[in-house]
Amino acid sequence: MNNFSPTRRHVLAGLGAAAVALPFGGRAQSDRPVTLILPVSVGSGVDTITRSASEALAHALGQTVVVDNRPGAGGIIGTSAIVKAEPNGFTIGMVSNNHVVYPSVYKSVPFDPIADITPISVVGSTPFMLVVNPNTIKARNIQELVSELKASPDKYTYASSGNGTILHLAVEMFVHQAGASARHIPYRGVAPMMTDLIGGQVDFGVLSLPSVKKQVESGALRALGACGAKRMESMPDLPTIAEQGVTEYECDGWFAAVGPAGLPDKDVQRFHQALKTAFNDPAVQVSMKAQGNNIVNMAPKETAAFFRSEMAKYAAVVKASGLQPV
Repeated sequence: MNNFSPTRRHVLAGLGAAAVALPFGGRAQSDRPVTLILPVSVGSGVDTITRSASEALAHALGQTVVVDNRPGAGGIIGTSAIVKAEPNGFTIGMVSNNHVVYPSVYKSVPFDPIADITPISVVGSTPFMLVVNPNTIKARNIQELVSELKASPDKYTYASSGNGTILHLAVEMFVHQAGASARHIPYRGVAPMMTDLIGGQVDFGVLSLPSVKKQVESGALRALGACGAKRMESMPDLPTIAEQGVTEYECDGWFAAVGPAGLPDKDVQRFHQALKTAFNDPAVQVSMKAQGNNIVNMAPKETAAFFRSEMAKYAAVVKASGLQPV
């Protein structure tokens, strides 16, 4: 991903909210926990990343951290909860590319992605890959997939985590630039999307490396191309989509910590430093590298500028693809 210059302790499992407590005898700054809202389902890329660093973040903050998954509506439900929270230093969230895509793909959004949040840090980036169900798609590379799609226009379907999400736009960009077509099937998050993709109810899609790596390694799904500008370090034999003929294609993910608007600067700096400490933890770095992610640790002011530039970028993508706001 050209925007970045990338510089386990315990992976939590389970559905719904998960709390990470301080070690026995730890002295908390506050008895009240920090709620970390994720506008994504359990098992998605951002969820996996966040949970891998949650214990280290709790140590850095000196507080219990409660991870609260609130998926739905392409992330709008969870993000709405972040922006409605009191700016008192006890609620933050972790958002992704979807956050800056909303204005381009929805006629109406119940919040302003810039004015209604306080940027804390772009924490890292994560590679995407295009995968297919090997039982419904014969293609073993991108050129063969494009040929299949062109031979049977609109026969094949692609899944996304919701209308207007980055996983939707990532495929829409691909089919548009390849001069092909396919039918979009939106889901309420990555987990149900993955279930139907593996089951063959839909044929292909774009997913983050952390969320789909095991399914590719097991053969449940077949990876045809890396979506970024460069090959993935953990899968160097997988060519990029651009290398395989769709020369202008590039799309990777990023994840960023934000708070509600009006979050005091002392809290912004406290969370930024805690996130930097957590993601620099050696065990977390090992986990991030194993997942194929890059650590960024962008400062708050840089994060605000980055959000604005990314919003403009995806507005141009939506316009070029001819997608109409819903």
